[in-house]
Amino acid sequence: MLESLRGLGYSTAAALADIIDNSISAGASEVRVGFHWAQVASSISILDDGRGMNDPELEAAMRLGAINPLQARAAHDLGRFGMGLKTASFSQCRRLTVASVKAGSTSCLRWDLAELAANPESDWLLFEGPEPGSAPSLAPLRDMQSGTLVLWEDLDRIVTEGSSADDFLDVLDGVETHLAMVFHRLIHGPHPRLRLLLNGRPVRAWDPFMTGHPAKPWSSPMTRHVEAYGAVEVQCHVLPHKDKLCDEEFDANAGPLGWTAQQGFYVYRNERLLVAGGWLGLGYPRAWNREESHRLARIRLDIPNTADADWKIDIRKSTARPPLALRPWLTALAENTREKARKVFAYRGSSGPHAGNMPIEQAWRVDRTKTGVRYRIEETHPSVAAVMESAGALKPLVKSMLRVIEETVPVQRIWLDTAENKETPRTGFDGEPNAAVGEVASVLFNDLIERRGLSVEEARKSMLRTEPFQKYPALVAKLGSSQ
Repeated sequence: MLESLRGLGYSTAAALADIIDNSISAGASEVRVGFHWAQVASSISILDDGRGMNDPELEAAMRLGAINPLQARAAHDLGRFGMGLKTASFSQCRRLTVASVKAGSTSCLRWDLAELAANPESDWLLFEGPEPGSAPSLAPLRDMQSGTLVLWEDLDRIVTEGSSADDFLDVLDGVETHLAMVFHRLIHGPHPRLRLLLNGRPVRAWDPFMTGHPAKPWSSPMTRHVEAYGAVEVQCHVLPHKDKLCDEEFDANAGPLGWTAQQGFYVYRNERLLVAGGWLGLGYPRAWNREESHRLARIRLDIPNTADADWKIDIRKSTARPPLALRPWLTALAENTREKARKVFAYRGSSGPHAGNMPIEQAWRVDRTKTGVRYRIEETHPSVAAVMESAGALKPLVKSMLRVIEETVPVQRIWLDTAENKETPRTGFDGEPNAAVGEVASVLFNDLIERRGLSVEEARKSMLRTEPFQKYPALVAKLGSSQ
């Protein structure tokens, strides 16, 4: 049975997060995770300063399925099945030792899969005390009045034949990234609820929502939906476009799996992250996929710990599916967020085709018909209109040229380049020097004054309503300054 449970699919980071959940449920204010490299004798320890366990409590904790998942739990409890300590540990190691101090008294029990395999006809062998030679690993408990230490040894899923110290450190790096995300709401701030240390170094929280960043274009108020199993809270976020971030900020906020994979819902229970991204099977008429155009959309979703069965939370706390009653509400919220995120992505960081309440004259329009979508040049755009009105006998030739441009827009190439490069092609003079932008702007500005008879101030206001010059207010302000 234990050998079979090893195949549940835990990563090392997810398994450690499950152990840390137990520490939090035990009231710990500090958890120390230690990676100890010694080749095949390497080990991993998790030490907390929680309330600890006495002999009967520790024996119950080491029993498989010690808790009925249907029983009511304390509001702060992060567990459900009574399996996490064992299944998470055995997914990574073959020897699990748990030592705990409560009221100054120490208890220690050990599972060893090698011993069970060597004695297939015997009863379940749960040993007292650590493996001979492993006692020094339990030393940190000696000066504590309460707390628990979980020790993983015989790390056959982490340290394999040919593994090096660098490989071990790579695992550690992945663990740090994962824990920084899963527990970010617990370890964030000057007075965090939990201090989490990895090899003595505090784990820095990774906030998926870039809370408080000045470049964020939109976030919604918190909304609540009360069901029979408790209140569900949702807050929607659209993150800044890459153009609004420095390279360091862009890389730091991509998340462990990158911008595209990290879009979607972030499901929390008691401020602990269960699901990091994805659309929870929502969408119409087909379930939404993770697409580049929606990568800036992230939605925070808090569920109560009484709703695990309704949300189909699995034993690894890695998947969730919303109840049928909530799906229309969540779908509507997600559709709105996805559309806002798509506009920010498409307009390279601007909030869309409107700046405040002032309409922007766009150079392209989208025509949606029963046969599909077509992109057309907007002839009312000041630059296009100026050419058309001044073309005279050349007007049919100009219109023919515009039609050829419309019919040969390399839509598929643009789509492929966007998907492969994970970035929209540069438009709107992005990366061009101000002199180049000013040269084009001056031609249109002079036409507004000379042909249309606008004043300098009126021409400037018109320019600020014209794509793409609305992005360059400082440059527009200088136009006509010598006239």
